[in-house]
Amino acid sequence: MTEWADHALVLRIGHFRESDLWLKMLCRKHGLLTLFAFGGSRSRRRFCGCLDVLNSLHCRVKTSPRGGFLNLEEAVLLNGPQALRRDWRRMGLAANCLRFVEALGVGDEGADEAFELVEDMRRTLEEAASLPALFPLFFRLRLAGALGFAPSLDVCGHCGCELNGPGQFVVDEGHVRCPSCRAEAGPVRYGVELSADGLDLLRHVQQELPSAWHAEELPPADRRACSRVIDGFVQYHLGLAWEGGFFRRV
Repeated sequence: MTEWADHALVLRIGHFRESDLWLKMLCRKHGLLTLFAFGGSRSRRRFCGCLDVLNSLHCRVKTSPRGGFLNLEEAVLLNGPQALRRDWRRMGLAANCLRFVEALGVGDEGADEAFELVEDMRRTLEEAASLPALFPLFFRLRLAGALGFAPSLDVCGHCGCELNGPGQFVVDEGHVRCPSCRAEAGPVRYGVELSADGLDLLRHVQQELPSAWHAEELPPADRRACSRVIDGFVQYHLGLAWEGGFFRRV
């Protein structure tokens, strides 16, 4: 029987039997896991009422005797949102981001960066005076990058030259073409025209945590283009689409 301790964020909670809980948790060292808290809805000694979505916990976990599942033996509350829970709009943004974490999955290799990203997302939604209109989409692009799926936005995917102006994002190829290569290649099945400002914004999102994202808005045409780039990349290369309040495989 193996036992370990880790810092974890609660993403989702469900009940089974009378007083037992299952929890989807993002652990800093172990990634996305499902843990079972037997007696979790009643025990104050082991859990101190800290099992709630978006809470940050220090957990002690033990594998079951036969290794079939993981038991949450004990948890201590480290941090949790206050104002965020009273703002249903921002809680909706948080739920969208958490569902993407679940749908994409996080292994132990990318766990530390993904954990830092989700914690910063929670703090930003709790504390920021204003947010980018495309916040959930930006989160998808940033998490994909943290797990090694980031599209290259710095150089032309065809000729390799550095991109200093506008470009065309070719969704099925997952890269940007410079204006020269775009003209030579001709029409593509699914290409999105990005302005220099749009490309700069997407690069900024890839490199920074949510607390550093710019809340200033681009013109509507640029926002639509950035949205199409992220949606297209996530659907084509990660196989996920947001529909009806959840992500489905496409």
